Amino acid sequence: MSDNNNEQSGHHGMNVSELRRSATGFALDRDDLDDDPIVQFEDWFGYACETVAMDPNAFSIATVDGENRPSSRTVLLKYFDETGFVFFTNFESKKAEHIEANPHVALLFFWSDAARQVKIRGTAEKIPVSETLKYFVSRPRGSQIGAWVSAQSSVISSRSLLETEFQKLKKKFKNKEVPLPSFWGGYRVVPYEIEFWQGRRNRLHDRFQYTLQDDGRWNIERLAP
Repeated sequence: MSDNNNEQSGHHGMNVSELRRSATGFALDRDDLDDDPIVQFEDWFGYACETVAMDPNAFSIATVDGENRPSSRTVLLKYFDETGFVFFTNFESKKAEHIEANPHVALLFFWSDAARQVKIRGTAEKIPVSETLKYFVSRPRGSQIGAWVSAQSSVISSRSLLETEFQKLKKKFKNKEVPLPSFWGGYRVVPYEIEFWQGRRNRLHDRFQYTLQDDGRWNIERLAP
């Protein structure tokens, strides 16, 4: 009866509360963790590359705009080391605008097949142009041209505009190296907090949070699920 009423009043929705599974991941104890979260991330990332079918390097990045309204989107991690986590984007995009105004960001890697998440909070900073160029020249030619085509996040009237512009630039750069666009480059997220989340049975998940201390060392604490 209520379903019919919903249809008549134009309300639509789904109750998804029964969509659940009991995560059966590995136990995670303090003794299992490296004192350095980047080393720990490298271990988990390696495992994700073996177990996650697609894009283990995909993560959500959350930023806030000038009015403190949050926004998140998925980007790809291109490399990481002890200095931070690097991704690339158009500097005229919404995320770049947000970072310019407020460099504090939050990252989330969710590896469903491994019942694992990594949450990272840190500050985003542009990487040097020389470092961006090194990555840019390693990209497939189509991706290089694609970086020139799209004014990311701006409103466009149709997809055909993109296709036309792509073909135009393909001709323009024929038999030439594709130059690095001045409006495209990388950000490094320098972390100050990293949490490793391991799914367990009965929602009693294992969570450990690394927090950067003033002396440069990391403090590690277990969090309640």
